[in-house]
Amino acid sequence: MSWKEAIFLGLGLADILGLICVIGTVWGIKMMSSPTTAVNGNLLGAASMAGAIIVTLVSEGIVGIGILWVAMAVGTVLGYVMAIKVAMIEMPQMVALLNGFGGGSSAIVSLMTLVATVWTAGTVTFGAFEKVTAVLGLIVGGVTFSGSLVAAGKLAAKINQRPIIFERQSAINNLALIVTMVLGVSAIVSDGTGMVVYAVLVLIGSLAYGVLFTIKVGGADMPITVSLLNSFSGVAASISGFAIGNPLLIAIGAVVGASGLILTQIMCRAMNRTLGQVLAGKTTVLHPTHGQKAAAGSAGPSRPVQPSGAPAQAPPTAAEPAPAGEPNYIGIAWSAKSVIVVPGYGMALAQAQGDVKALMDRLEAGGAEVKVAIHPVAGRMPGHMNVLLAEVDVPYDKLYEMDQVNDEFAKTDLVIVVGANDVINPAANTAEGTPIYGMPILNVHEAKHVIIFNYDTKPGYAGVDNPLYEPSDKVTLLLGDAATTVRKFMGDIEATATATASAGGSAEPAESKAELVQITREARSVIVVPGYGMALAQAQGDVKALMDRLEAGGAEVKVAIHPVAGRMPGHMNVLLAEVDVPYDKLYEMDQVNDEFAQTDLAVVVGANDVINPAANTAEGTPIYGMPILNVHEAKHVIIFNYDTKPGYAGVDNPLYEPSDKVTLILGDAAKTVREFMNEVGL
Repeated sequence: MSWKEAIFLGLGLADILGLICVIGTVWGIKMMSSPTTAVNGNLLGAASMAGAIIVTLVSEGIVGIGILWVAMAVGTVLGYVMAIKVAMIEMPQMVALLNGFGGGSSAIVSLMTLVATVWTAGTVTFGAFEKVTAVLGLIVGGVTFSGSLVAAGKLAAKINQRPIIFERQSAINNLALIVTMVLGVSAIVSDGTGMVVYAVLVLIGSLAYGVLFTIKVGGADMPITVSLLNSFSGVAASISGFAIGNPLLIAIGAVVGASGLILTQIMCRAMNRTLGQVLAGKTTVLHPTHGQKAAAGSAGPSRPVQPSGAPAQAPPTAAEPAPAGEPNYIGIAWSAKSVIVVPGYGMALAQAQGDVKALMDRLEAGGAEVKVAIHPVAGRMPGHMNVLLAEVDVPYDKLYEMDQVNDEFAKTDLVIVVGANDVINPAANTAEGTPIYGMPILNVHEAKHVIIFNYDTKPGYAGVDNPLYEPSDKVTLLLGDAATTVRKFMGDIEATATATASAGGSAEPAESKAELVQITREARSVIVVPGYGMALAQAQGDVKALMDRLEAGGAEVKVAIHPVAGRMPGHMNVLLAEVDVPYDKLYEMDQVNDEFAQTDLAVVVGANDVINPAANTAEGTPIYGMPILNVHEAKHVIIFNYDTKPGYAGVDNPLYEPSDKVTLILGDAAKTVREFMNEVGL
C-alpha cells in the first residue's frame, strides 16, 4: 500500500499520521499556556515534530539519502549544544536566531523548488500556483531570516539597540520592497534559467528588506518584533508547504504563524502602540536630554544609594542608617505584610533572579505575603521574566499578570522593583507626545512605599524620565548592580531580624539568651520531632550532631516520628538512619506521646501540621481530629522552622504565638540548628 493512497476520507496514511503530528503540536502549544504543564507541552511538541520528520522521510521515499541524515545529525548536535550552553540572559537572542533559521529554511525550500524545474528538465509538474507560492515563500522567508539576525544582533548588543534612522529611509525601504515584488513577478512569468536568476535576485532583495525594516526598531520594542518574526517564520513555512504540496508543513506553519500574530497583537495592545509605529521606529526617543537631571535631583530617601562607588552628592549607603527625618526603608521592609516584586530587564542583565528569590523567601519568613507582578513586555521576549524566575524555582502561583495585580498596588505595604523602568513609569499616564504615553503600566507609584533596585536613574529605552526617581518620602533608590544591592539589602534585613530577636520580637525567643542556654543545658529529657522541613533543609546531619551533644551533656534523647511526617511512610526514619541515628531512639507516636508532659525540652525541626494543637479544637479545618504529637505539653519547646506560615493544611499553629514556653528560631534549619549549638555552647 502506498503512503499516499487514500484510505479514509480521501486521506492517505502519510496524511493521517501528519494530522496526528499536527494535533500533537497544537496540543503541546495549548499545554504550554500553563506553567504547570509547559514542560510536558514542550516535550509533546518536540515529539510531534520528530514524528513529522519521520513521516516525511518515509512517505517521500528519501530515508536512504545519506546527506539528509548527516544534515539532521549536525543540526541536532548544534541545537543541543546551543540549548545547553546558552545562558538565560541570552535566551531572547537565541529565540530570534531560531526564528531566523526557520525563515531561512523556508526560503531555501522555496528557492530549491524553483531551481528544481530547471534541474529536472520538465519531468516535474510545476504549475502557476506552485510558482506563486514558491516566490512568496522566498520573500517572506528571506525577510524573516535577515530580520531575525538583525534582531538577535540588537538583543545581544552587537548592533546599536537604538533605532538606526537615516535620510529618506522610508522611501528606500519602500523602494526595496517594490523592487523585490517586481522581481518576484518576473520570476513567476519566466521559465528556465531566467526564472532562477530572478529567484536569486528576489532572495537578495528580501534579505535587504529584512535588514532595512528591522534596524528601524528600537531595543525596547524588540519583543514585539521578535513575535512578529516568529509569525513570519510560520507563514513562510506554510507558504513553502503549498509550493511543494506538503500538507504537514502547511498546517504546522499555519499554527506557528497564527500564534505568533496573536502574541504580537497582545504585546502591541500592552504597549498601546500599533504595529506600524513599531516597525517605523517611531516609539523610541533617540536623544534623551533629561536623564542626568533625574539623577542629580534625587534626594532624601529617594536619593540614589550606591553601595559601590561614590555618587556626586555622597548619599548614605544601604548599610548605613538613614539620616534623621528619612524613612527607615529596612524597617519598612522588615515590617511589611504585603509585598509585590516587579522584575525587569535589569534583573536579567544582572543575573539577579536567584537573589530576588532569596529576598522573597526572607520576606515571607518574616510573615509577608509576596507576589510578583509581570508586565507583558518586561524583558526582551514574551515570558522572559517568567522563564528567569522559574529557573530559580519561584512558584508559578506567585506570578501575576498586570491585569490580575494592578489594583492591589494601592493597598500594598511595599513594592520592590528590580531592573524595571518604562513599565513602571507614571509618565505614561501624563506625558503626552512621548513614546510611552497611554501605555498601560504597573501601578507601582500607588504603593505605600517603593524600593527600586536599578543600575542608575537614566531613562529606559523609551527615553522618558521617570518621576519615581524624583525626591519622595515613599521611594528609596538603591543603585548599582542588582545582584550586589539586593544581596546587601538582605543582609541589612537579617541584621534587623537579629536585633529584633535580641530585643524579644514576637517571631523570636521571648526569654533571654541566658535563660535559653540554661533550659537547654539543664534538660535531662529531650524529644526531637523531625518533619519535612528537615528534609528540605537537608538538616538531618545537624540534628544528629545536636542529639549527640545533648546526650554528652547528660540528657536522654528520643526521636518522635509521626506516621505522616515527610512525603512517604518512613521518610524521617530513612533520613535519620542515613546519618546513623540509632534505630532504638526512634519512637512511633503511640509509643512516645504520653511522655511529652514529663519532658524537659521538645526540639521541633521542620514539623508543623503534625504538632499543631489546633487539630484538637479547630472544628471544620482539614486537620481537626487528626492525632498529633503532644509537643505542646512539654515543659519547653524550641521550634526550628523556616517561617511561621501554616503547614499544608493551611491552619495557623498556636505554638507560633508569643509564649514563655516556646522559642521560635526561624530560617534554614541546617544553618539555625548549627548556630544554636554554638550559641548555647553545646
